[in-house]
Amino acid sequence: MIEISTVDIIVRMTVATVLSGLIGIEREWHEKPAGIRTNVMVGLGACLIALASVQIPNLWPDIRPIDPGRIAAQIISGIGFIGAGAILRSDRGAIVGLTTAATLWVVAGLGMTIGFGFYVEAIVATALVFFTFIVLGQVVKRIRYTTRHGDGHQVGESSAHTEGRSAGENE
Repeated sequence: MIEISTVDIIVRMTVATVLSGLIGIEREWHEKPAGIRTNVMVGLGACLIALASVQIPNLWPDIRPIDPGRIAAQIISGIGFIGAGAILRSDRGAIVGLTTAATLWVVAGLGMTIGFGFYVEAIVATALVFFTFIVLGQVVKRIRYTTRHGDGHQVGESSAHTEGRSAGENE
């Protein structure tokens, strides 16, 4: 049986809130629909469910096997449902919301990871999320600028090219 102290529970939930909130701030800064509050709720909720799944065997020690991973798997399904609602097709035909959906999925993973007590993994994942948004975001902007305006080479842009952009481009 896994015993988690009250202090550790509070620390895990606080870390989930802080890391999810940091990602939410970045999303808020870029005026995305899932900002601070949404990301915190997803991360904190996932942490809470992970904490519950780890401690459930303590409630019924005579019942075996109890698999904490089964509850965690349901978090992923639930976030997939929420994420699907975030993905839309704009009036211009472009798909928007894919990065928002993926961010919520990652934040749920952060919450679960922290709930299970894997702080290092959660902190590294948070850093990689910021690397993706900041550094790779600049790379994407440069690629898009180059393909739209050319870099000395003639780049033809057909309507199929503009409508078939990668999903999430307009986020």
